[in-house]
Amino acid sequence: MHRRTFLAATAAAAALAATPALADKLSLQAISDYLNGITSASSDFTQVNDDGSLSTGTFYLNRPGRMRFEYNPPERLLVVAGGGEVGVFDGKSNVSRAERYPLVQTPLSLILERTVDLGRRNMVTGHDYDGTATIVTAQDPAHPEYGSIQMKFTADPVELRQWIVRDGQGAKTTVILGQLAKTDSPSARLFDIDREEGQRR
Repeated sequence: MHRRTFLAATAAAAALAATPALADKLSLQAISDYLNGITSASSDFTQVNDDGSLSTGTFYLNRPGRMRFEYNPPERLLVVAGGGEVGVFDGKSNVSRAERYPLVQTPLSLILERTVDLGRRNMVTGHDYDGTATIVTAQDPAHPEYGSIQMKFTADPVELRQWIVRDGQGAKTTVILGQLAKTDSPSARLFDIDREEGQRR
């Protein structure tokens, strides 16, 4: 085979081999549309904490702005996002009040916005494909000091499978989701931090 013909054939074969991987990499628009299409959902989850320990539980999502993580025993932890805040209830203490943080200061706020737009300038710092899933790393472009969230999505159909949150101090928390099932809108009481505090008094 002529050398030029051989090189052309080799290049064409390489391009064909690369095409499936490129086709499977989800666009930022497709991921944004997927997240915006979720109103209410729930899933089992496994959490890998920064120290390597494992926790499990049930996760509830009610966009915009609301999440709830109910942890299974022996954990005595509940995390509620609602009303613009995140409340962390530690059942090991006798304190009924939650430790509260502004939601906008956590990376999870990026997927809880009313309209998710991963195409915003400087929001996405990584957009990769690992052979099975699209991995997107995002941060608040105005406040990168709040940390980042790295999300993993599979295709056909598009589904959020995992996220890794790195907070402003560098601590890493990985949440691996089961099948994210879309549900009817759950009761607003699940995301009411004040109500939860009242029940614990």
